[in-house]
Amino acid sequence: MTADHLPAFGPARATVPPGRRLLARALARPSLAALVGLVVVLVFFGVQAPGLLSAGGLASILDIAALIGIGAVPVALLLIAGQFDLSVGVVAVASSLVTALLVGEAGWGIWPALAVSLLCALVVGVFNGLLVVSTGLPSFLVTLATFLVLEGTTLAGTHLVAGSARIEGLDAASGWDSAVAVFGSTVQLGAGRFRVSVLWWVAVTALAVWVLWRTRFGNAIFATGGARRAARELGVPVGWTTVTLFCATATAGWLLGTLGLVRLAGVQVAPGLGSEIEFIVVAVIGGCLLTGGYGSAIGAAIGALLYAVVRQGIALAGWDQRWFQAFLGVLLLVALLASGVVRRRLKAVPRS
Repeated sequence: MTADHLPAFGPARATVPPGRRLLARALARPSLAALVGLVVVLVFFGVQAPGLLSAGGLASILDIAALIGIGAVPVALLLIAGQFDLSVGVVAVASSLVTALLVGEAGWGIWPALAVSLLCALVVGVFNGLLVVSTGLPSFLVTLATFLVLEGTTLAGTHLVAGSARIEGLDAASGWDSAVAVFGSTVQLGAGRFRVSVLWWVAVTALAVWVLWRTRFGNAIFATGGARRAARELGVPVGWTTVTLFCATATAGWLLGTLGLVRLAGVQVAPGLGSEIEFIVVAVIGGCLLTGGYGSAIGAAIGALLYAVVRQGIALAGWDQRWFQAFLGVLLLVALLASGVVRRRLKAVPRS
């Protein structure tokens, strides 16, 4: 008797039609809603503003998506681990300000200044992570406090040291040309000028996808966000994982600040809470659940692309730019409703 002819014991297995299995596997993908939304808005704005799909339009879309995606992807990993970070945007401004002051006021070369500003950003990340882990306070409030401290310090410090909210003329610094090659170079393809920030975005996304899918650290991220207490009891380094992820978001802030600094050859310090919220919104649109434990890096990247298509589509269609906030709110609401459906499916396959 072969194994194929062994008698079956226990209750008979339920037969699931192939179509329902395919639907279940599709709904188990956190990034599905963002992908469907991206196709819909591409078709919609492609009709409303045909220039969106030209080389120039695609270059603009990718530039916007890169700058929002570099911040949103690490924020997505942090959301999967069940934490928030509202300080990414202000870390970008503060780190670029540190670089600008060291170059413009102290006469440093650009690369030593960038190294010091990266170290400062990592200190902020370690501080946020340790405070969240050691006190158990909500990360939303901890990073909001960090945001306020950094914003006030950068605004007051810039006026105190430089006498203005803007520092310019950094392009005469030692090593500036090599810094432009790494953080500010462009490639002209047809009518579109593609910036190197797109490559940084692709690299950040690829690294995040690899970490989530192929490393034990990725498993620790899902375990930390899905069942923190059980993960700790099973030996998962929950505290170390959380601190590392806060360092990753701080590093993303430093990278965003550096890209802006090199692009403008200066830095402009302005008050306000904007990009921090947008990073979280894009990560949620990309399929990350605010409750933690579910989400994907590629979903956050698709969410950034969706954000960029809507923003640039509204501009090219000649609409009032204030419609963008309304579209973003609708997209977020749809993403939250879709997450409620997808979450039940994700319990079996919690990754994309």
